[in-house]
Amino acid sequence: MLAVATRLFAEKGFDRTSVQEIVDAAEVTKGAMYHYFDSKDDLLAEVYARVLRMQMTRLEEIAAAGGTVTERVRRAASDVVVTTIANLDDATIFFRSLHQLTAAKQREVRTKRRRYHELFRSLILEGQEQGVFADHVPADLVVDFYFGSVHHLSTWYRTDGELTPTEVGDHYARLLLDALRPRSSTA
Repeated sequence: MLAVATRLFAEKGFDRTSVQEIVDAAEVTKGAMYHYFDSKDDLLAEVYARVLRMQMTRLEEIAAAGGTVTERVRRAASDVVVTTIANLDDATIFFRSLHQLTAAKQREVRTKRRRYHELFRSLILEGQEQGVFADHVPADLVVDFYFGSVHHLSTWYRTDGELTPTEVGDHYARLLLDALRPRSSTA
């Protein structure tokens, strides 16, 4: 049902997709849908939440893994790009439709997303504290800038384009790490 809703929301838009269309396409009853979701809002929130849960699990594993902070940030930065592209319809729907959720659902989703950003930020801070990353730009701004670019992947990335998701992820990670490189003393 979630896959069907995602497809319909991507094709028609959240506001132009009815619950009846979702249950018809999923070949379930409204009762079955309402058994799992209290509303269409809940369904939309779950579209995003499932991707964010997966990304959070992966980021927690990367953050806890061995290796240098530079390597962990590179892996985390690339991973969020690759997994966003792998779930591009979900990302497109979410950023196009977040404002249509109730205020309470918007707060809930933003709180979950903030947890992800805070863990990513902690890696940036770790590198800044070690002197591996430049600290002339606050870590909060680095994270906001980076995720702003990730959130816009759905506006330009095409599966039939020249770059694979992994190549885009590697480029994004390299751009982030280049920006975090400490300034040389001769500059």
